[in-house]
Amino acid sequence: MKAAVELFIIVMITVLAALVTGCNDKESVANTESNSAESPAIPVSVEVVDPVTMRDVIFLPGETEAYEDVQVAANASGRVEWIGPREGQHVKKGQLLAKIEVSALKAALDHAEAAYQLAEDLCQRRRRLYENKIIAKEELDQSETQRTLALTDLEQIRVNYNHGFPKSPITGIINHLYVDVGEYADIGKPLADIVSIDKIKINVRVPELDVRFVKKGQRTAIKIDAFPDRTLIGTVEFVAYKADSATKTFLVRSVIDNSAHDIRPGMIGRVVFVRREISDTVTAPLFALVDKGGERIVFVEKDGVAESRPISIGVIDGDRVQITSGLKIGDHLIVKGHTEVEDGMRVIVK
Repeated sequence: MKAAVELFIIVMITVLAALVTGCNDKESVANTESNSAESPAIPVSVEVVDPVTMRDVIFLPGETEAYEDVQVAANASGRVEWIGPREGQHVKKGQLLAKIEVSALKAALDHAEAAYQLAEDLCQRRRRLYENKIIAKEELDQSETQRTLALTDLEQIRVNYNHGFPKSPITGIINHLYVDVGEYADIGKPLADIVSIDKIKINVRVPELDVRFVKKGQRTAIKIDAFPDRTLIGTVEFVAYKADSATKTFLVRSVIDNSAHDIRPGMIGRVVFVRREISDTVTAPLFALVDKGGERIVFVEKDGVAESRPISIGVIDGDRVQITSGLKIGDHLIVKGHTEVEDGMRVIVK
C-alpha cells in the first residue's frame, strides 16, 4: 500500500512538471512573437560631421552719432538782423549763418582804417625824407612804430566786427536754430547746431577681456535696428587706451558710410567684432542639440541604431556651435528626428 502511494506521488509530480514546462514554452513563444512585432525604425536625417572653420565673434550694442556735431556760439552781442540757412538745410564750411547788429563796431572799424591809412602815408613820407637825409633816423622809427600800432588796432577791431557775421565751421546740416531774426544774441550763447552725417560713428563699450582683439582699422559688420535687413561694414577709427572706471569697459568707435543720410544720430545698432578664427573644428547645428535633465547631448546614427553622446560646446557662430567633446569627424549626426529617438532605438536614414 505504501509503495502504491509513493508511485502516485511520483506520477503527479511528473504531470505537474510537464504542465509547467508547457506553460513556459508558451510564454517563450509569446515573447518571441512580441519581439518580432516591436515598433518600426524611426526615420531620421543625418549630416556627416566634417571639419570647418569657425569665427569667434562678439556682438555689442552701440549708439550712432554724427561724424561731426558742432554748436556755433555767438562771439558778439546784439540784435539778430538776418539768418541765412534754416533748419534742415545744408551749409558749406565758411558759409555765412547770420548777421548780428554791429553798427558801433562798424564806426570803430572805419575810424581804425582811416587812422592806419594816415599812419601809413606819414611813414612813407618820412621814409623819403630820411633817404634824402632831411630828417633823422629817430623820426622815421617813430613813424614806423605809430604805423604798427595803428595796424594792430585795426586788426583787433576788424576781428571784433567780423564776430557779428558768424560762419559755419564745418560742412553739414543745420539741425537746430536757437535764435530768430529780431532776437538778441549774447556772447557765448548758442546760435545753431550743425551736424555732418555723410559718415556716422557708432560707439560701443568693449569688455576688458575682449579689447585685445580689437585694432584700429579693423573692419566690422554693423546692424542698425531701424534697418534689420541691412548689414553695413564699418572701420574701427578709435580704441580707447583707458577703461571706464565704472564699467571697466573700453570705448571703441567704428565709422560707416552714410551718403544716403538715412542713418541718423541716436539710432541703436549692433557691432560684430571677430575675436579669432578656429580652423578644422567639429560643429553641429544648434537645433541638433537636445537637453536631457540639464545635460546637452546629440544623437548619432551608427549601424541603424541611435546613439546618444554627451557633448561640451565652445564658440557659437550664427546657427552652429563648436563641439569640443563628444562628437568626432565622420560621425553621422542626426539632425532631423532627433527629438523622437532615444539611445539604442532603431532608426532608418531617409
